[in-house]
Amino acid sequence: MNTFKKLVAAALLLVMPAVALASGAAVHLDQAPVNLEDQASLQRGAKLFTSRCLACHAAASMRYNRLNDIGLSDEQIKTDLGLPEDTKVGDTMQAAMDAGSAKLAYGVAPPDLSVIARSRSADWLYTYLRSFYVDANRPSGWNNTAFPNVGMPHVLADLQGEQHLVVEAHDGHETHKLELAAPGSMTTAEYDATAGDLVNYLVFMGEPAKLVRYKLGMIVLGFLAVLFVLVFALKKEIWRDIH
Repeated sequence: MNTFKKLVAAALLLVMPAVALASGAAVHLDQAPVNLEDQASLQRGAKLFTSRCLACHAAASMRYNRLNDIGLSDEQIKTDLGLPEDTKVGDTMQAAMDAGSAKLAYGVAPPDLSVIARSRSADWLYTYLRSFYVDANRPSGWNNTAFPNVGMPHVLADLQGEQHLVVEAHDGHETHKLELAAPGSMTTAEYDATAGDLVNYLVFMGEPAKLVRYKLGMIVLGFLAVLFVLVFALKKEIWRDIH
């Protein structure tokens, strides 16, 4: 028994620092406007993803022809998304920059984004895309309140503009907020909607068959409900004479 208690105590000592670190790094997350039934939003997000994100990030578990599920034909996939001549709609989404070159440029190879919405959550991604600010001390010139010291530059800066981090002291504690110092080509509301479209697509890409799974689930539940009524009626008919 004493040995068991010692093992539990040792495990807690190993886990507690990680728990403390996680709780200390809490970030307020804004709710992402995810709607997988909004095909127009998904299409806008797909175009933004292929034009901005695929330059460095891959989505090796996603094939271009899965975009048929959000209303894009093969021809639209080729033309609207600007696929290279040697890329087929059945190919997986590969980054334009190879991992070695990306690691030299950013210090670390950019992660594959196939299931990033499932690993990070839609709310985290939505907050992250809107939390970049200018930081001259970072190699890329950018930092992020949701992901401090991030290596990724703000690839949507021309749309959002330049934000500055403002630190204010109130009653002995500091508060941090972001202020738009130089506007981009979009208003704040337009950029938030664009970030929402991109996150919406990332959620779709993490599980393209999610809506199909939901529809099949409803069909199965409907079938079971009808079957229950028939079986119950059959039971009453069989046991009528006995009761």
